[in-house]
Amino acid sequence: MTTHSDPVAPTDTVRWSELLNRRYGPSVILVCLGVWLHAADSLVVATKMPSIIAEIGGADLVAWNISLYEIGSIVAGAASGLLSVRFGLRTPMSMAALLFAIGCLASVVAPTMPVMLVGRLLQGLGGGGLVSLSFVAVGLLFPKRLIARAMAAISTLWGVSAFLGPLAGGFFVEFFNWRIGFAFFGVQALLLGLWIWFGARDFGSKTQDRQGGRFPVLRLMCLCAGVVLIAYGGIDVSPVKTGLLVAAGFAMLGTFLAIDARKGADRLLPMRPFDLRRPAGAALLMILAFSAGTIAITAYGPLLVTMLHGASALTAGYIVACSSIGWTVVAVSVSGYSERHDPTFIAAGMCLVTASIIGFALCVPTGPVWLIAIISFVEGGGFGMAW
Repeated sequence: MTTHSDPVAPTDTVRWSELLNRRYGPSVILVCLGVWLHAADSLVVATKMPSIIAEIGGADLVAWNISLYEIGSIVAGAASGLLSVRFGLRTPMSMAALLFAIGCLASVVAPTMPVMLVGRLLQGLGGGGLVSLSFVAVGLLFPKRLIARAMAAISTLWGVSAFLGPLAGGFFVEFFNWRIGFAFFGVQALLLGLWIWFGARDFGSKTQDRQGGRFPVLRLMCLCAGVVLIAYGGIDVSPVKTGLLVAAGFAMLGTFLAIDARKGADRLLPMRPFDLRRPAGAALLMILAFSAGTIAITAYGPLLVTMLHGASALTAGYIVACSSIGWTVVAVSVSGYSERHDPTFIAAGMCLVTASIIGFALCVPTGPVWLIAIISFVEGGGFGMAW
């Protein structure tokens, strides 16, 4: 693996052979593996959850398997940029892989659901760190003209994981044991961490020549508290209780943003992160809006399709997977075009996502199921095109 330093003769399109070769191929594999662990694990666990509850109980805590994993991912993702600045990529990525492996081990031996939740939190910290640092690595290890292709390769792994995740979970439950599934991913994480530490030499350099201040414990605590309060407000919904919890959660998130803005060079987010007049602010707002607009079908789609249309759990799961598959297909299709087409693709992607939200509103209540799957594909395609 190597960082980019030599000029590349510009052409209008980028060939896959420019990326998938001896020079850049190992870096592509490494960042894709980091994304694979994060993306596939959540889908595998969703498929295994009925068997887990049947063995160790804790049905009343099942929602926290998702919440704690995502909370860990959010905290790790927020800290990853600063960690890469201070320590380079090798140490944070190898430690993230180790955290993920330890979380899998905790899940393997979990006698009760609370122990399982500890494992899920550690998996979220490790998986969130791996996926966010993988995206950081794309910007550092590849020349600018190859970044879209590298992102398309990551999108391909995301789509593959969406397709294989439910199948893998069902395979372990049917032929082995759900604990073996966690061991399977834990071993992968451990091997990935060893590869990063001993083989990824170019991952060791800092992204900037500075060490920074102390680790942002207070800011991450505020961020974590805000997410937990909002998530908890949705478990037992009532106008007063939920309203107070959500308000308190947004207050903690506002505190996080206010403290972070005063940290200068040690801030976790870019300066004025939601300012539409700045490229970084516009991009972050776009991603935030996309995520808010598309999370409903991911969180509630399988349940609604199962309840309203009598679809099987596997069918409902693959309706959500269609979104990831659409992301992959479209991202790969447009990734070879030159940068001058970026504004067109971003705008077109936003229009597709908007149209898909309208389509879901019309079709989820009435069906048919195949049309919901097509709309899910369109939604993912729009997101992948803009991303």
